[in-house]
Amino acid sequence: MNIGGQRGRIGWAVVAAAIACTAVGVTGCRPTPTAASGAPSGGTASAGGAEIADMAAAARGGGASGGACVFVKPDGAQKFGHVGWGFRITGTDQWVYGAVENPTNKLYTPPGGNIGAWHAQGTYARMLSEMSRDANYPGKSTHPYSRYRCVPSSTSDVGAARRMIRTVEGRGFLVGVDPSTGELTSRDCLDATYDVLRAYRTRHLTYAPHLDVPNVWVETLWDWSDHPLAPR
Repeated sequence: MNIGGQRGRIGWAVVAAAIACTAVGVTGCRPTPTAASGAPSGGTASAGGAEIADMAAAARGGGASGGACVFVKPDGAQKFGHVGWGFRITGTDQWVYGAVENPTNKLYTPPGGNIGAWHAQGTYARMLSEMSRDANYPGKSTHPYSRYRCVPSSTSDVGAARRMIRTVEGRGFLVGVDPSTGELTSRDCLDATYDVLRAYRTRHLTYAPHLDVPNVWVETLWDWSDHPLAPR
């Protein structure tokens, strides 16, 4: 993957799209480049039986492996997508899950401001149920989480992931030019999801450059299961 090329392909079109998205008050991760408009917005293809069996064991607390999930609102942010995350507390039936929802739709919120950050803990079934209903952030999002992708992970670092949760919840929100550095960058829902799952040491986690498109990035998660998510 050409990381430098991906970082360099974002220009003022991002800012223009961001302003347009904010103007119409669309709730979601962020406005993003129009190149993503043809990206798939959801999927039903699932992984092989071995992976599904492993995730089922994780739900029951069986085995010693970890696991991670990405939850998707394909229609969020003008259908460019919004994502949240979940990871298994290794060797237990408990999962930690959450998101940065950005309910104000502002392009920049300084550290300590309202970025709609939340996280919770529960069983695999409870995680799916609460994500499908936006149970931990009621009445704030226009679109529900309607898709999720998961992968078992033979590596995990729950402590590092928990520390990263505190970091992403306290660092504010940004899409565009950082007022403190002048850099064109982001600190949004995809950055939060990627940073937490990277800290967890998730297997097969695709790199997510700043200002990347959530719905496009979700399609790059190789060997992850893919399921629709309906309120439960």
